[in-house]
This record gives sequence, C-alpha cells and structure tokens, in this order.
Amino acid sequence: MTTQTTRGHRRSRFTVLIATVGAALALALSTGGGQDDDSVAVADQAVAAEHDHASASPQVHTEAAHAFQDEMRKLWEDHVTWTRLAIVSFVDDLSDLEPTVARLMRNQSDIGDAIKPYYGEQAGDRLTELLEGHINGAVDLLGAAKAGDQERLKRANAAWYRNGNQIADFLSDANPDNWPRREMRSMMKTHLDQTIAEATQRLEGDHVAEIRTYDEIHLHILEMADALSDGIVAQFPERF
Repeated sequence: MTTQTTRGHRRSRFTVLIATVGAALALALSTGGGQDDDSVAVADQAVAAEHDHASASPQVHTEAAHAFQDEMRKLWEDHVTWTRLAIVSFVDDLSDLEPTVARLMRNQSDIGDAIKPYYGEQAGDRLTELLEGHINGAVDLLGAAKAGDQERLKRANAAWYRNGNQIADFLSDANPDNWPRREMRSMMKTHLDQTIAEATQRLEGDHVAEIRTYDEIHLHILEMADALSDGIVAQFPERF
C-alpha cells in the first residue's frame, strides 16, 4: 500500500468517526448545560496561567527544560487544536477538511517522534501505532453506536478504552517513577471523553457547551503535556 493510499484511508476513517459521533451521544454520553461569559473568561485565564513558566513543575528549572516543556505543550495543543478544526470543518462542510485532517494525522507521528531521543525509535513508533489505534477504535465504537447495535457497541467500547489503557500503560512502563499507571490511565480517559463530547456538541449545534468543553480540553491537555515533559526531565536530568 502506498503512503498516499494509506493517508487517504486514514482520512476517510477519521471522517467516519466524526460523522458518527452525534449518534453516539444518545448511547454513550450525557452533556451538561450552558455557560456564561464570566465562566468562559475564567477558563481563558486558567489556560493563560498554565502557559506561565512560573507555574511549572519544580523539575522544569533550566532553559533546556523550559524549551522541552514548550515543545511538548505545542505537540499536544496541536493535537486538540487540529482535532477541533477538523470537527468544525466537517460539521460546517468547509473545503479545508482534507488538509486539516491530514495535518491532524501527522500530529500522531510527531508525538511518537518526540519520545524517540529518550526511549528509542521502536518506542516512538509504538506510541504512534497506539495513537492510530486510538482513532481506529473510536471509529469502531461510534460506528456501532450509529447502527444502534448494542452488543457491538459494548465490544467496541471495551476495546477503545482498552487501547487508551494500553497507551497509558506503555508510557507508565517507560517511566514508572514519574508516570504512575493510575494517573496515566485517568488522563487518557479524560482526553477521550472530552473530545467525543466536543464533537457531539458541535454536531448538535450546542456551541455554548462546545466552547466550554474545548476550554476544558485545552486545560487538560496542558496538564497532560506537562506531566509528560516533567517525567522525561526527571528521568533524564543529565539531558537538561
């Protein structure tokens, strides 16, 4: 299979994921109410605070560590940003959907590549593979929801969260002292749940809830990125 064909296949599967997320709401999700301007402003301030190096972990105390923290934040912010843009482009039938999804898919390889200097080529490739499995598992889950097949939904749901746990466990096994398994699993589950909620709210036209959810996604992904960069700095202090 050529690289172009593979990328096209991945894009088509992501489109199916977004197309079916609305149907998944009735079977797998419940969302909250609205949000006023003041609460949105508070969320914006919280995101800004997360970007302030003064609030960073004590492990991040050198210029090299700050730079690495910023790199990790950008990778994971790209992850949630391009996911959001892909959702918006699909729901609003915009002409930029295909290149937007291609950029989103590239982010998975970028995240895998980011750990290669510390854990090696094989580990980086494995992380990318697991992240791709995360998307494919979501397609299976949401496809079952769209079809209203409860048994298939149950199996797909179990497989999807199993993949999330595999990602968390892979990271924890690489750095158990700094990435406890329970903590990594909790972060992955939150990321999964929030992204599905965001896509569902966009499809339903519940933009107030959608904006609230994206603010929550943004805050959470910064926490996750910092947990990863802090863990690598603590595990490889001689590199920083």
